[in-house]
Formats: sequence, C-alpha cells, structure tokens
Amino acid sequence: MNRVAIYLRVSTKEQNLQTQRQPITDYCRKNDLEIFKEYPDEGISGSLASRPMLDTMLHDMREGKFETIIIYRLDRLGRSLRHLLDILAELRNKKIRLLSISDNIDTSDDSPMGRVFFNLLGIFAELEKDVLSERIRAGILRAKREGKLTGRKLGSKDKRKRSTSGYHLRYAGKSKEERRLGPRKNKLYVQ
Repeated sequence: MNRVAIYLRVSTKEQNLQTQRQPITDYCRKNDLEIFKEYPDEGISGSLASRPMLDTMLHDMREGKFETIIIYRLDRLGRSLRHLLDILAELRNKKIRLLSISDNIDTSDDSPMGRVFFNLLGIFAELEKDVLSERIRAGILRAKREGKLTGRKLGSKDKRKRSTSGYHLRYAGKSKEERRLGPRKNKLYVQ
C-alpha cells in the first residue's frame, strides 16, 4: 500500500483546515491510500519558505517515511515560484509523487507537459499573492488619505511584550562599537 503524507495550510487562524482535510481523506479512502501523517500549518503564509510542519514533512520525506504527498491545491504548498520549483526538484530526486487534488496534478506522470503545467500553476499562485499584496497596500494608502487610523487597533488582543532593547541602544547616544559590545556590567561609581 502507498503511504501518503497530507500537507494542509491556512493563512489565518480563522480559516478552517477541514475544508482541505475532508476532500483529501475522501480521495485517500477512494483510492486505497494509507495516510502516514498529516502536516497542518495553521496561520502561516504560503510566501514563507520555512514553515514548521512543511519543514517536518520534508525531513520525514528525506528519511523515506512515505512515497506520496497530497495537497488540496498547489498554492497551499507555496506561493513563490522559486520555492515551489525547489520543492518539486527535491520531490523528483527522491522519487516522491505529488498529488494536488483540486488542480488535478499528479507528478508521477513526469512528462514535459506535466512539468509545464506545474510551472504555470506556480506562476499564477505567485501572481495571486502579488496582486493580493498590491490590493492591501492600495487599501492602506486610501485609508490614510481618508484620515483613518491604520495598524494595530487600540485594545488589541495581542498583548505580547515587544523587544525594545535594540531601539534604546540605537537612540541612547551609543556608538556602533558600544552597541556591538552591549551594556557594561561593571561600572565604577565614585562619590
């Protein structure tokens, strides 16, 4: 039986992984595929090359723990063409099959047309990310022109303490050498 790894990713915590999980598990059941493990990355952008569960999955792949990776859609794996091509090259070298069930991509068919199709989908995933970023920037500029506040809302739920040490060191009149060495531990005070 073919052991498969399932990679799931959503960009925000508000999105639900079940939207991807259910069709993939149905596909595995219908095609008699044994699910080795699920690798869910929640609240992580696809533009990041390093993601905790993706990195774990790739590590397990290098150890030969499964033969196939199943994803819901290609943009779940990544939104950078360079990153997608790097992953595909490694999958090809390790003889790992990639199935994208929504895009009907199966890399076990290593034909020139299959590779071109994969590259085109990667280009469009990257284009979609860039267009989305452009829209967000345009919206922020419009809001600023209208005098609206941008950035974190007052009373935000995110109460994490932010690091200020770099700021204080930079603007406390210290030289680059003093910043590199850090604060002095032994000071002599004379009265």
